Amino acid sequence: MHDNAIHVIGGGLAGSEAAWQIARAGVRVIVHEMRPSRSTEAHKTDALAELVCSNSFRSDDAETNAVGLLHEEMRRAGSLIMAAADAHKLPAGGALAVDRDDFARHVTGALTAHPCVAVERGEVAGLPPPAWDSVIIATGPLTSPALSSAIQGLTGEGELAFFDAIAPIVHLESIDARITWRQSRYDKAGPGGTGADYINCPLSQAEYETFISALMAAEKTSFHAWEASTPYFEGCLPIEVMAERGRETLRFGPMKPVGLSNPHRGGERPYAVVQLRQDNALGTLWNMVGFQTKLKHGEQVRTFRLIPGLGQAEFARLGGLHRNTFLNAPKLIDTQLRLRASPRLRFAGQITGCEGYVESAAIGLLAGQAAAAERRGVAWQPPPVTTAFGALLGHITGGHLAPEADAAGSFQPMNINFGLFPPLPQSDSQPAGSRGKGKERGAAKKRALSARALADLDAWLAGPWRSAAE
Repeated sequence: MHDNAIHVIGGGLAGSEAAWQIARAGVRVIVHEMRPSRSTEAHKTDALAELVCSNSFRSDDAETNAVGLLHEEMRRAGSLIMAAADAHKLPAGGALAVDRDDFARHVTGALTAHPCVAVERGEVAGLPPPAWDSVIIATGPLTSPALSSAIQGLTGEGELAFFDAIAPIVHLESIDARITWRQSRYDKAGPGGTGADYINCPLSQAEYETFISALMAAEKTSFHAWEASTPYFEGCLPIEVMAERGRETLRFGPMKPVGLSNPHRGGERPYAVVQLRQDNALGTLWNMVGFQTKLKHGEQVRTFRLIPGLGQAEFARLGGLHRNTFLNAPKLIDTQLRLRASPRLRFAGQITGCEGYVESAAIGLLAGQAAAAERRGVAWQPPPVTTAFGALLGHITGGHLAPEADAAGSFQPMNINFGLFPPLPQSDSQPAGSRGKGKERGAAKKRALSARALADLDAWLAGPWRSAAE
């Protein structure tokens, strides 16, 4: 199996997707996953594609949301991650949320059953052996110290890192239904939903002020001296860090009450709200949306029980904090996702500087395609920059700032967003239906960007490189 096989190091979402794309092309692939012989601070199982944070893949709206567009592009490209997500989705309003255990079992089963795939357990401690002439490193944000040090030595770059936090999960039976109610924002149903997909915990102004005061006074996880200057990723800030930016910050972030009406109070909109999203198919576990935290565990229990409806909450998992690692990708990686200093090595997933489950899997998909095409002697063509694939790839391989212009090293992880897409041509800058103002014009522009992206994606998928590679 090792002869001429492509090696994928890391069995997370990016590694699993990369391996699937390689196998689909009829090329042998070996997935190296260090769990269970060596675990991480965040993983709980030895399953491939384990979701260690939220169970949400975020919006599934392919017309006006960039991550929903990326969902659709991945589906059209034959993504295993999206197939598993669609097979095990849970009600979550307009979002695509999954049963995390069934999702991981689906991915693990699909890969282990494929005749072109082998899974080898054990840590790759250091750089891959020279005999491995095609390697995808998809070790994610929790790359083992040995491999991380080896990569740092090879690239000559200082390690870049940021902290990422995970949210608590609550047992349904401990939530007080006399206070809470079920409703999605604006009653939006979304994939597999009914419009009543979230449990809402309402707070009055006095209750909100009490909660904020307790949150800011609670004892937090302390950092080692070498961790003190490590920045957070802005898209996943701990709630206490958000609260430190102003007492009203949470009310305009994860605790915003817009689109919700409390039936226990005559349909009035609460001053603030905490939403919980279903976390498993049985509906027995619910995730506190946006409540990633670095509070100590005992402080979490005390503080979160101040939230109306959670006074007797029992937690299946408390929030936590872990250190993520990523490369200065625009400087180090080419548009084929190869390390410039050693082209036999490709990188995929969060280690490249993208952020989010879907984004990581998307880069894994592209890395797998590129490696498989190369093995078959075909020149892989990167996706058009007008697609979500291309926009994301562009950001991590040069779309941020030219390396010589980025002397401050300001490259940071980023979720897919329409700001990464090239603008519409001037003639299309006011597409049909965009004559209105504000939100109407913005939505029309997003629909036009999405329509262009999917048309260009289909042409790319039908291109000569694809037929030759498969």
